[in-house]
Amino acid sequence: MSTPRAGATQEQGQEMETQTNTGMAMAAHIPSDTAPVTLNDMPLAVPHGAGYGWSAAPAPHSCGYLVPKVLQVLKGLSVKRVLDIGAGNGALCAALSRAGHDVVGLEPDLAGVVLARAAAPQALFEQVGVEADPELLRQRHGYFEAVVSTEVIEHLHAPHRLPALAAGMLPPGGWLVVTTPYHGYLKNLALSLTNHWDRHHTALWFGGHVKFWSRRTLTQLLRDNGFEVTAFHGVGRLPWLWKSMVLVARRCEGDVGAGRVRGA
Repeated sequence: MSTPRAGATQEQGQEMETQTNTGMAMAAHIPSDTAPVTLNDMPLAVPHGAGYGWSAAPAPHSCGYLVPKVLQVLKGLSVKRVLDIGAGNGALCAALSRAGHDVVGLEPDLAGVVLARAAAPQALFEQVGVEADPELLRQRHGYFEAVVSTEVIEHLHAPHRLPALAAGMLPPGGWLVVTTPYHGYLKNLALSLTNHWDRHHTALWFGGHVKFWSRRTLTQLLRDNGFEVTAFHGVGRLPWLWKSMVLVARRCEGDVGAGRVRGA
C-alpha cells in the first residue's frame, strides 16, 4: 500500500489506491521509453523527498501569466473542443471549462488526475502521458479542434512525442498551442550577468527541466512533427526577458506517426 502524497486528503488517497480508469487500461497498449522500474529484480530507490508529481490543488504561479494568453489565443481561433496534454492538477482545464470549452485532459500522475477531477468536474481526464496511443484516444474522444500544452515540453527527454501525439489528435488544419520557458540572447545574457543560471536550470529539482527551448528550436521541433508555426507570443516580464513563450501552430497534411527525432 502506498502513502498519499503530502497535500492530498485521506479521501483522495483512498481514491488513488482504488481508482481504475481507461488510462490504466490504455497503459497496457502504450509503448514506453522510460527506464524500467527494477534492475535485476531489485527495486530502484527513489531519493528521499523526491516525490515528483502533484500534491496540491492551488494553480501553479505560471497560470497567472499563461492562462489569460492561452484563453485569448483559443478565442481568436474560434475553437470549442480542446485537449490539454499534461493537465497537471486541472487548473488550466478548469479555466477552459469556465470559458465554455469542451475539455479533455491527459495527465500521467494519478494524484494530479484526482486533483484535476475535483478542480474541473465538467472536464474528462485520462491518466496517460505523451506516450499514449492517439488511435486509442480517438476511439474514445474523437478528434479535437485544438490541443494545448503548458510548461510540459521542457520536462521531456523525448520531446518529439508531444507534438506527435497532438498531431494524432487533430485533423489537418487543427491547432496546437504550446508554452515553455523562453530563452533568447538578451534573457540568456541577463541570466549570465546576474549569475542566475543555477537557479534557472533547476538542476537539483528531481524531475525538473531537461530541455531549454528558444523560439527557433521549438519552431523546428513542431515543424519536424507536422506543424506550421503561425504565431509567437512572449508572456511575463518585459519584452525579450519574458518568463515563457506561447507558440501557435497549425496541423499540416500528412501522417506524423510516432514523430521525428533529430540526432546529435
